[in-house]
Amino acid sequence: MAAYAASVSLITLTEQIENHPRLSISVDKSQIESLREKIGFLLKFIENNITRGAINNEAQVLLSQIASSAYSAEDAIKSHVVDQTQAMEDAKRKVTIIKSTNSMPLLCCLKEAVTTESDPLHLHQINDGSISLLDLQTVIDDVDSIKKKVMEFKDGLPPAYSVPATTTTTTTTTSTSLTSITGKSTMVGFEVELHELLERLTGLQSNLQIIPIVGMGGIGKTTLAKYAYENSLITRPFYIRRWVTVSQKYDVGGLLLQLLSEQSSEMISKTDEQLGDVLYTRLCGRKYLIVIDDIWSVEAWEKLKRFFPNDKNGSRIVVTTRILDVANDFGSSCLRVNFLDDGKSWKLFCEKAFGDQSGCPSELEDTGKEIVKKCKGLPLSISVIGGLLGRSHKTQEYWKIISKDLISNLNLEQDENCSSILSLSYTYLPPHLKPCFLYMEIFPEDDMIHVSKLIKLWVAEGFIKPNKAQSLEEIARDHLNDLIDMNLILRYSFGSDGRIVYCQIHDLLRDLCLRVAHSEKFICMMKDVPRRLLVGILSQRHVVLDERIPRFVISSEPMFFKELPYSSTSLLWNLQTLILNSVIDAPSEIWEMRQLRHLHILRVSLPDPPKSRKQQKNDIVLPNLQTLKNVMNFKWSEEVCMRLPNVTKLNFQYDLGDSSSKKYRLYNICRLGRLESLTCKSFHLVKLLHNLKFPSSINRLSLEYCKVPCRDLTMISSLPCLEVLKLKTHSIEGREWNPVEGGFLRLKYLLIEDCDLVEWRAQSSHFPVLEKLVLLDMNKLKQIPIEIGEISTLQVLHLKYCRLSAVVFFRIKNCGGTRKCGE
Repeated sequence: MAAYAASVSLITLTEQIENHPRLSISVDKSQIESLREKIGFLLKFIENNITRGAINNEAQVLLSQIASSAYSAEDAIKSHVVDQTQAMEDAKRKVTIIKSTNSMPLLCCLKEAVTTESDPLHLHQINDGSISLLDLQTVIDDVDSIKKKVMEFKDGLPPAYSVPATTTTTTTTTSTSLTSITGKSTMVGFEVELHELLERLTGLQSNLQIIPIVGMGGIGKTTLAKYAYENSLITRPFYIRRWVTVSQKYDVGGLLLQLLSEQSSEMISKTDEQLGDVLYTRLCGRKYLIVIDDIWSVEAWEKLKRFFPNDKNGSRIVVTTRILDVANDFGSSCLRVNFLDDGKSWKLFCEKAFGDQSGCPSELEDTGKEIVKKCKGLPLSISVIGGLLGRSHKTQEYWKIISKDLISNLNLEQDENCSSILSLSYTYLPPHLKPCFLYMEIFPEDDMIHVSKLIKLWVAEGFIKPNKAQSLEEIARDHLNDLIDMNLILRYSFGSDGRIVYCQIHDLLRDLCLRVAHSEKFICMMKDVPRRLLVGILSQRHVVLDERIPRFVISSEPMFFKELPYSSTSLLWNLQTLILNSVIDAPSEIWEMRQLRHLHILRVSLPDPPKSRKQQKNDIVLPNLQTLKNVMNFKWSEEVCMRLPNVTKLNFQYDLGDSSSKKYRLYNICRLGRLESLTCKSFHLVKLLHNLKFPSSINRLSLEYCKVPCRDLTMISSLPCLEVLKLKTHSIEGREWNPVEGGFLRLKYLLIEDCDLVEWRAQSSHFPVLEKLVLLDMNKLKQIPIEIGEISTLQVLHLKYCRLSAVVFFRIKNCGGTRKCGE
């Protein structure tokens, strides 16, 4: 919702300016306070009165006016601040003319976020280039006029107009997700189809079998395929398993790269035919399972099928499609996914709405069954409406409002009925989730969306309303979890710490985002825009240029700057996220960019912070910086650590062999009291981390080429919060490791790769809660400790390029009983 997003963004901006040591003196404080009070009133009106349910025409006009006035105020303030900054820095504002991947010049003001990675491009532009003419007091008067209209509107509201708020929490529910791909939850409604699919996958037929799954959008085809794909009956017999999503628009080379699970520059440079040959060679002689999801045409299959060998070893290919004619062309019997009957529909609804609770309260059952009946057996509709009601106040009044709004859907066609139900789920979303949900439209269909990047984008856009108890990123992740619990966003994959790494959005829900965002003028999507139309289109508030063009592009290719120009960084007072696929030397002015939250550059050399006078000490503190990646050869002085008080994710590298490790003063990183994730690479300094004390707050530690003596691993094992430890290539120095009791009390994931370790004497008590152990290229290790198999929490043991005798010995000792060995 544009009005909510604009209001939150404006309030956040005013607070940023007031808290900035230099910018606060360049604005009229009384004006800012007056504006914040009025916008705060309008924001409460949006939150409490009109956004949870149908909105009448008068309310819609008010929302549009609120959004417009908030945007105008934000533009006026930013324009004024930029002018003041220019004067203070005695520099002229420069506009960077850039070139995108389609050779179309773009004008960027570089305001909130810059990236050269493959994310959609989303630009804020000043309206019609006339922003400098806006008068803030005039805007404040307009806001005051709207406030009076809102007060009159509120006085005329009937009591029934405001409906109960949906419940939001910071913890995801335990309800079984139909869209989860973990394979650990129960399949609801399609048990018969799942059993048939598993039988066809594990049948005795030796020839390559193609199994088409067909059904309309939202019926559960992908869900069914994923449950089978992750089922333990399937993961063991197939040597290779791969999943690829085709969609209506596809690129054969991209599909082949997905099937190869490789994105190296060597692979990307190959032709489609060469990639296909590599895939064919890798599959030859091996029993494989390939899932080709969401295929829309036979032509896509024709371009891929010659790369799948038929070695008569029981290999299988599963294909999902909405189109029956496409399914029939595969020449084998289709597995048709049909609508759920009333009993299964009700069971699925209860699973989504109540999870592991005792079931639907008796006073809600009749209304609930009316709602479910109107979903007409379509799982996606049932899941979404169940997720909505499961996160709301469970009262008869609220449920009857939902049922009444659904009553007009009974005579619609199935596609229209589904669309109407999904639209209703958006209508009843709480206001803070609406902009986050609509923003999902910028991602391509069936795209795997990196959660970390999505959260950064939400924060940079100003959608997230701050609170004192959490960081903006934590709040944004809670919003994501809420949308997942409502089945509006799908989990896709998880990291080593169990957190969601990638998510997706269903095609039909993405279509809903496109329709609503267009109707609210929230985001303007455009592709292949002629140059003559660019300036006019950029007068829109939010613009997305081509689904695959990077967001806030400077250049889509890797860049190599000797340094960032001072004239650019000195004006980026509000920059929050900087992601560059570049090698740069940062100017000293980067220490004055107080709003900076995430700095992710291919390789960056940071200067020492400038010395400040006492009265200006706060000028060079970065209080909001959380992510600092790929910093090269940096000296961690005590003063530096004091100026980075809230860094949570740190990645640094050292590659100067002629330098002493002491000069980098890494012993000071223990002062980073909020550091949670640390990655360190040291290519030449062999004693970089010797006797180093890490911050006790660390829960993820990754080392590479650091050559930590085995005795120092005892210190690492004492870290009280450590859950993930990755000891990559040459990170351990020594041939013998004897862990001690009382260490690694919370460690869940351990990776050891390519080191000189020969003897590893470990007991189960040394890793009491370990869930996954990964050993890579451990050719010298004589034996995997037998006691590792006695860890009750261990789920996966992943071995690659290890000594065969060690693997065989471990399996003999641990697989003789009833307990299953890991992979």
